[in-house]
Amino acid sequence: MDTDGGDAVGVQIQQNRRLPDFLQSVNLKYVKLGYHYLVSNLFTLCFVPLITVISVEASRFNIDDLRQLWVHLQYNLVSVVICSAILVFGLTVYIMTRPTPVYLVDYACYRPPDELKAPYEKFMRHSRLQGDFDENSLEFQRKILERSGLGEETYVPEAMHFIPPRPSMAAAREEAEQVMYGALDNLFSNTNVNPKDIGVLVVNCSLFNPTPSLSAMIINKYKLRGNIRSFNLGGMGCSAGVIAIDLAKDMLQVNRNTYAVVVSTENITQNWYFGNKKSMLIPNCLFRVGGAAILLSNKSRDRRRAKYKLVHVVRTHKGADDKAFRCVYQEQDDDGKTGVSLSKDLMAIAGGALKTNITTLGPLVLPISEQLLFFASLVAKKLFNAKVKPYIPDFKLAFDHFCIHAGGRAVIDELEKNLQLLPVHVEASRMTLHRFGNTSSSSIWYELAYIESKGRMRRGNRVWQIAFGSGFKCNSAVWEAIRHVKPSRNSPWEDCIDRYPVKLLS
Repeated sequence: MDTDGGDAVGVQIQQNRRLPDFLQSVNLKYVKLGYHYLVSNLFTLCFVPLITVISVEASRFNIDDLRQLWVHLQYNLVSVVICSAILVFGLTVYIMTRPTPVYLVDYACYRPPDELKAPYEKFMRHSRLQGDFDENSLEFQRKILERSGLGEETYVPEAMHFIPPRPSMAAAREEAEQVMYGALDNLFSNTNVNPKDIGVLVVNCSLFNPTPSLSAMIINKYKLRGNIRSFNLGGMGCSAGVIAIDLAKDMLQVNRNTYAVVVSTENITQNWYFGNKKSMLIPNCLFRVGGAAILLSNKSRDRRRAKYKLVHVVRTHKGADDKAFRCVYQEQDDDGKTGVSLSKDLMAIAGGALKTNITTLGPLVLPISEQLLFFASLVAKKLFNAKVKPYIPDFKLAFDHFCIHAGGRAVIDELEKNLQLLPVHVEASRMTLHRFGNTSSSSIWYELAYIESKGRMRRGNRVWQIAFGSGFKCNSAVWEAIRHVKPSRNSPWEDCIDRYPVKLLS
């Protein structure tokens, strides 16, 4: 028998069967694109005929008609004055009450020194030599590292490089100083802003909150002015960076013509877990050293040099639910060792928080075509009890770039699936997790820096930063690029962006 010929015919038949399916998918794609174009431009399509009719009618006006109109207005002077006064009053109220634009002038991410790198082999060797972990715990950490999506160049604090480790208050302060001052020095150097001009300072760090506060440490270091509005956010988890942006935005609404600096970081030195409870060992494998400093401005003249404009901030808090409240929980194990426990329900709770968040965010950012489809599916399900899945809006129509908190591989996978994103949309998140690990609230800024370093940020592009945190919270920030954005000096990706993206093991 001619098996080769039979196989060829079989392949040809299979290809012929696939061809209609392919053509159908292509047709549906263009039908959907046509629908979105039609609905999005419906107002324009209706407006053009109206303008045409008005133009034709206006062309019929002659000089006598204009004279009669002027005489009519003269005899109705009171009406004209009243209408003008109402118009002026309305414009004044609008100008006085509209939100002040908030611009992101620049930001800087901290790049730790190379001696703090912790490749897998070194991490596991130190864990074994510490003597705090049993064999089951060591094997568990090894598996987590292999599946985590972290690469070989992430960083852990200096105190964790000693055997035995040397966690202390002094070492924790040193880590905080290195990260915060390193990012701020870079930020002030790139923007040429005098620290004395900073009117608002917001610092967020979840697990390390010394006295004096971290914000006080920054004020002391840079000799900031005495009337600065300073805030220190603690215990708010990995989504605290967006909360800090929201607080700074609110402060810039009431403090005119000033700058706000947001510093987002986490401190690992005093929060390493030395026990054997598996749910508390996961943070050891994921969290790494990192931090970011962001300069915001409400000065109109800063628009010319700013990178982005803040468009929306949407915050969701699920703390009223007990399961959500305890899914990321700092506690002591049975041996009295402190750590952060991650619940097995974490992904389900994160999914619920995400659903609530995008339900609020969707109407603010999605085109009307997507909102109509979502509303139609909702009506069909509620009124007609139709057994149809709720329509998932296509957020790719609203955003050009996605900065998903690099909390772990599972988080990124879940959002890629649920939001129907393409690999390029989650590339920045995956590569940030690989290169820097989970840097908590600052991870979304390393991701934004990745997109800029790849030269993908164009004028008018919209960015969605989304982060999850203990409590449980899901917070979103939407930015719009004011210009074609290039990476700033001393970007964390400056010497390695050519190596990315790397291929990750499945």
